[in-house]
Amino acid sequence: MHTDSKKIGIIAGSGQFPLLFIEAARAAGRTVVVAAHQNETSEEVAKAADQVLWLKLGQLGKIIKFFRQNGVKETVFLGGITKTRMFFDILPDLKGLALWNKIDTRQDDAILRAVAVALEEEGINVLESTLYLQHLLFPQGVLTKKKPTPQQKQDIEFGWKNARDIGRLDIGQCVVVRDLSVMAVEAIEGTDAAIARGGLLAREKAVVVKVRKPTQDFRFDLPATGLRTIEGLAAVKGAILAVEAGQSLLFDREATIKAADRAGIIVIGIKELADGTLEY
Repeated sequence: MHTDSKKIGIIAGSGQFPLLFIEAARAAGRTVVVAAHQNETSEEVAKAADQVLWLKLGQLGKIIKFFRQNGVKETVFLGGITKTRMFFDILPDLKGLALWNKIDTRQDDAILRAVAVALEEEGINVLESTLYLQHLLFPQGVLTKKKPTPQQKQDIEFGWKNARDIGRLDIGQCVVVRDLSVMAVEAIEGTDAAIARGGLLAREKAVVVKVRKPTQDFRFDLPATGLRTIEGLAAVKGAILAVEAGQSLLFDREATIKAADRAGIIVIGIKELADGTLEY
């Protein structure tokens, strides 16, 4: 097998992250080889790739064979996979099935770490998903015209603590709160569905807090927010989107902030200091 140091692999899910990475990697002189997931990865990503293989969820052996045939020694995980698909739309090959049976808990971090270990055992290094795209990390500070009130800051701090706790258990990364009460906790359904459910219960003025899991590995797809997040929050008359700065991705920043300003939604990036204090 011939290896080409200019080649980089992408194990691609949904969303625009894989496409943005392809553009940045190519600008850095890399050739991009994409393992694309059916019903998840967009056709635009496939068309932008130098080489592409379409596969079903769980076909780890096919990914390894494809990368080896194309001389890929480095790869990244980019884009989301609909978590509920693991119950009805998975077709593992022998290598994927063997790995699946070894995993003690079928949660995000455990699955992704196990896949990364399997790839690295085959000589394929898994790199950070933010490679070439550091500028997409969520900035610190209030990004919108409106700022949070002291009472809203209490809700943010309350939500932050609860989001940290569910992240520590590898359940999710987001909570929806109002008046120091938890309206919804993100689990397998994802952030957008949690906002819709929590916002319905809050009726209005919901505060959404999204943080990185304490054990989150930058090699795997990070929490992400963008225009769709704001549209979902606006639909339930939500008030605030508070995100951990530097530990999450912000897509379509200008359009996202404009949409938030139009809806009167506060968007804020927050840093947690070593003593647990939140810095706005």
